[in-house]
Amino acid sequence: MRFTFVSRATAAVAAFFFLCVWHRAAQAQSEPGLEQAIRKVMSRPEFAHSRFGVSIWSLDTGKPVYELNAQQLFVPGSTTKLLTEGTALELLGADYRFHTRVYRAGALKKDGTLDGDLVLVASGDPNLSNRIQADGTLAFEDEDHSYGGAESKGLPGDPMVVIRNLARQVAEHGVKRVKGRVVVDASLFPEGQRELGTGVVISPIVVNDNVIDVIGSPGATEGAPVTLKISPQTAYAKFTNQATTGKAGSRSTLDYTPDTTNPDGTHSVTVTGTLPTGSPAIMASYAVPEPSRFATTVLVEALRENGVKCAGLATGEKRDFKALSAHYTAENQMAEHVSPPLQEEIKVTLKVSQNLHASMTPSLLGALLARSEKDLQQAGFDLENGFLKKAGVDLTAASQSDGAGGDAYFAPDFMVHYLMYMSQQKDFGVFKKALPVMGKDGTLVKIQVNSPAAGHVFAKTGTYIVYDALNKNLMVTGKGLAGYVETANGQHLVFAAYVNLVSVPLGESDAIRKIAGEALGEIASAAYEFGAVAKRASAGE
Repeated sequence: MRFTFVSRATAAVAAFFFLCVWHRAAQAQSEPGLEQAIRKVMSRPEFAHSRFGVSIWSLDTGKPVYELNAQQLFVPGSTTKLLTEGTALELLGADYRFHTRVYRAGALKKDGTLDGDLVLVASGDPNLSNRIQADGTLAFEDEDHSYGGAESKGLPGDPMVVIRNLARQVAEHGVKRVKGRVVVDASLFPEGQRELGTGVVISPIVVNDNVIDVIGSPGATEGAPVTLKISPQTAYAKFTNQATTGKAGSRSTLDYTPDTTNPDGTHSVTVTGTLPTGSPAIMASYAVPEPSRFATTVLVEALRENGVKCAGLATGEKRDFKALSAHYTAENQMAEHVSPPLQEEIKVTLKVSQNLHASMTPSLLGALLARSEKDLQQAGFDLENGFLKKAGVDLTAASQSDGAGGDAYFAPDFMVHYLMYMSQQKDFGVFKKALPVMGKDGTLVKIQVNSPAAGHVFAKTGTYIVYDALNKNLMVTGKGLAGYVETANGQHLVFAAYVNLVSVPLGESDAIRKIAGEALGEIASAAYEFGAVAKRASAGE
């Protein structure tokens, strides 16, 4: 009896062992090379102290394909914008348009004198700029001017085109003189906080992304002054150039000293640093400290160009915008700018990872939809919370406190299930089209350029870094990539991949992309390759 019992037990163990081996072999056949490719990326020396989180699911079957630390929280960087912009798209709709209007607050006399103020009412439109094209679309650079760098040249055309058009409309209404003041009503939500990525000031009035483009070019010889090209040219900021040309091959250090606020509210700015001889021009955009005053200044300048005599708001002078709002009627409207549809703005924000646009979105949603008179940003996040609950995602696996991704944590599994939900929505085509395309455009334009997956991965990037003073390096606390993959054989995948805590050299402009960005791109490429191989395996090839 004892002998028989042992034989059956041994046989059961052997059978179980065989099944395990068979299962692993079957898994290797159905998922050939995917896990191996991902492990190969993670095993590199530069990731010895890093942490990866990956979740890949099939949109076709609704089942997981590969998961690693999928339930753990990671610093996601700007992949956070997927939630911010998805919420705006869902709640406002792809066809929503901003209406920026100018009103008179007083009688317009026969001689063209406006006996009162002229008020531009900010609508929260993020694109009062030269992004607008003749066909109604919004243009973008792969490297947005707000981030600066050698890749950004600034979009062609006049960044003040919208402001000039508003001023022209005012003049066409017969206004020749404004007896009161020209003011900008930016009370839609509070102005003044700087977004964490570029330091641009958040405001409901956004002219040229609330920056002045400053492009520096090195001189012909070492020691020669750097040449500055400034756009728009405006009295709001006067630039003093102390930047010089350095040795060939030296570091570019174009920067600003703390600017001075003048008695009239304008600013004096000093540009310092060096640009190496023979180096390309570099964008070093200047974030305007007070967007509402910047907008007032350029509007006054545009009105004067159109023959309208006027003065802007004096320093320290205030207007009661609640009282002025009684004049915001169709009868008193002097000018209007209607934006392209929101789907174009979603595209700009996701393609170039536009921090200001995403950072202002929660407050914008709070103002437009919640109509709260208290904390508008929190009201916007409450709306997002409701949207995500409707999506059925696990909110215990998510944390977010700004629109752009400066203070957020997400689990890969959470992000994947959110993206799966978005794929089922009526505006999914708009959402997917707004994402950077790997190897082709936006923030993915330089990732996996020569991979077969280039052009087939639609995903949002994310980066969050801090300075490591101990080692004089940069610590990438968060690097992410999340979106959709169309495999070579027509499968549809959704994925989220994160790597946190990667040390990269300071001063090498492409180090983050080459080390962490390409690593996540390789994981996306492996997912693309997996689909093609899986079809061959199932066909017995």
